[in-house]
Amino acid sequence: MKFGIFANLAGQGRHDEYYKVLDEAREQAVYCDENGYDSIWYTEHHFGHEGNELISNPILMGADIAARTKNIRIGQAANVATFWHPLRLAEDIAMLDQLSKGRVEVGLARGLYGREAANLNTLADPANQEQNRALFEETLEVLKKAWSNRFFSHQGDIYQFPPKGLKWSHPMSPATSEFMDMEQGEINKISLMPRPYQDSLPLWQVIDSPRSIELAAENDIKGMFWMPTVKELKGRFELYRERASKAKGYEVPLGHGIALVRDVYVAETMEQARQDAAEAVLNNYRWICHWRGLGNLMDPGETVKEGQELNYEFLHPRNLLFGTPDYVAGKIQELKAELNLETLLLWVNHNGLPHDKMMKSLRLFTEEVMPRFTETKLGVM
Repeated sequence: MKFGIFANLAGQGRHDEYYKVLDEAREQAVYCDENGYDSIWYTEHHFGHEGNELISNPILMGADIAARTKNIRIGQAANVATFWHPLRLAEDIAMLDQLSKGRVEVGLARGLYGREAANLNTLADPANQEQNRALFEETLEVLKKAWSNRFFSHQGDIYQFPPKGLKWSHPMSPATSEFMDMEQGEINKISLMPRPYQDSLPLWQVIDSPRSIELAAENDIKGMFWMPTVKELKGRFELYRERASKAKGYEVPLGHGIALVRDVYVAETMEQARQDAAEAVLNNYRWICHWRGLGNLMDPGETVKEGQELNYEFLHPRNLLFGTPDYVAGKIQELKAELNLETLLLWVNHNGLPHDKMMKSLRLFTEEVMPRFTETKLGVM
């Protein structure tokens, strides 16, 4: 089983000490790199003066981390592809892949917040889901072309690369039919510089709705889930497996190509875990559930009760890995048994949790939980 870190850095009131947030993130990443974690993932959010999401550029963050680590894979969870110019996004990810010598995991998302879309790309307005989805899908098409071809072109409904009528003549760039219309003397293809270090970049998408799950599976994009209960996740894992199997032409195992984000806090006692981190993790959910509601935390067939409050008693049994090493290990075993989970991403940077407590919890997980699910020197799982 692979373990990674979902590093959604947060902290209300930390805008005046942002350099400390970065130093803490570096300490966390170096520790994980040296202690067997497979990957670390940074988020993309904008204009968040509230402090609930502090990283605006996961690629730039990843470049800093790549310079300080050797083994850990560096992902984005996710680049909000609809906010980016597709060629700029393709170039920047390829550059990060070169800087890290092939350690990039590419995570993509369509965007959630209207405040962000209104200021970065009005076509990405989440209130217009069809337009947002069309923008995402065309951006993805451009990315794939840019990374997989020496020269490429794209003529879509939104983007056209290169534009028609672009003349080119330079003695150090001899005219060739590889990228030019020789009769017209016009460029008809362009080339990404740099190209990725990896022959094929691993693609991930943060997915939730049935349509997004189906499209990801059918297009060989790995899926990343977060909130739902195990019972609800089982249906979503099955849907992904079904569509991936049909697209590939062979039976894909349940859980293959999927990562699950879970909120984690490990302490010596159950009460200590609650005392240390309950309020911090609830801050995460208070922020996101304002838009999403509580429906994504329900079992199949279960409905939100009138007046239901978002509190620790409600949340803990549904999806939190908060407690002693034995308790957390038991919940992970359940995920393996029910979902055949291959990759677990730990959300440990809870909103308002002091850095020293986060690191203490992370060390407890590393030393007392993770070894139960990773290979020993004898090769026994």
